[in-house]
Amino acid sequence: MAYVAVRGGAEAIEASLEHLQYERVKQGAYIAVDTLQATMRGFLDQVMSESSLYSEQLAALAMKQSEGNVEEAVFLLRAHRSTLPRLYYSTVTDAREMFVLRRISASFKDIPGGQILGASHDYLHRLLDFDLLQETAADVMVKKAKFEAIEVSEESTLRLENLPKVMDYLRAEGLIREFPENDAEPSDITKESMTFPTNRSQRLQTLTRGQTGTVTSLGYAGLRGYGASHPTVGEVRVGWQSLHVALDDDEDPYYIGAIKLTEVESFIPVNIDKEDKQVLEFDIGYGACFGQNETKAIAMSIVDHALEAGGDTPIHDEEFVLLHVDTIESTGFISHLKMPHYVTFQSKLEQMRTIKKEGKAL
Repeated sequence: MAYVAVRGGAEAIEASLEHLQYERVKQGAYIAVDTLQATMRGFLDQVMSESSLYSEQLAALAMKQSEGNVEEAVFLLRAHRSTLPRLYYSTVTDAREMFVLRRISASFKDIPGGQILGASHDYLHRLLDFDLLQETAADVMVKKAKFEAIEVSEESTLRLENLPKVMDYLRAEGLIREFPENDAEPSDITKESMTFPTNRSQRLQTLTRGQTGTVTSLGYAGLRGYGASHPTVGEVRVGWQSLHVALDDDEDPYYIGAIKLTEVESFIPVNIDKEDKQVLEFDIGYGACFGQNETKAIAMSIVDHALEAGGDTPIHDEEFVLLHVDTIESTGFISHLKMPHYVTFQSKLEQMRTIKKEGKAL
């Protein structure tokens, strides 16, 4: 009987997998991986961020294989990531050197280098564009040629590298709270399991890998009263950040490429004791993630500060936050409820029947 059950189960699983493949192709439609890579930027960036693997091609492949299921795509990439060797760590990188695609500040109207709006859905009217239903490949090429034919005058060009940070000006005025310099090597949560209490590098790694919706919800909760602060976004930067690795301590680092990155620094006013009196200064909440995902990065900066400051609400509880934001941890634990629980349930069922038969109260 047990042999038949195992044999039958294997056959059923194979049939289920074949059914899954049929559902993907039954309408005869096809989408290429490079098409996903070119047209689904937001989806791509979210998957890369949550899987903590920067590869647009592999993210697009995972998106295609998972049929648009974000959690499954992230799971596929995380699983693939676990098979890759860790050859090097990149050297410390400074977002001041970023080649900026978008840079805005909610704190100041006029900032050095100007507000650079870049490409963003923020300024759209949220109306469905029904013309996209009839859009063809030829239409795309016409639009592409039109945009590429636009001439940019020399007077209108901006320097998009080495732009100063808004935070630097407040720091120069003594308005940013100073902390002792931390020379400790950052932790690597992919190599060592987190233990509580955590350090900031562990918290930031967990948040940037966290599920976008969960991190956003926690940030929102912080704004609505479950946190001690309401920040002002000092700066949002989106751009290409160069990366280097050092083969040994005696050689200059090697440039290995650039990744698209979103970085956010939020300003949170705090009262601190200084020279026997209370003064008002700013704390910094920090958020950064792969690709262009500004909402997640802003929410991350809120949660980062809440965990750093501490408090008595859920958003200040590092165990509550860090153990629940991870995509694989949360979806995996929920999904495991679909797996067989025959023995434990039969035990509960037998207990309930016995109690009911004997007329005993629970």
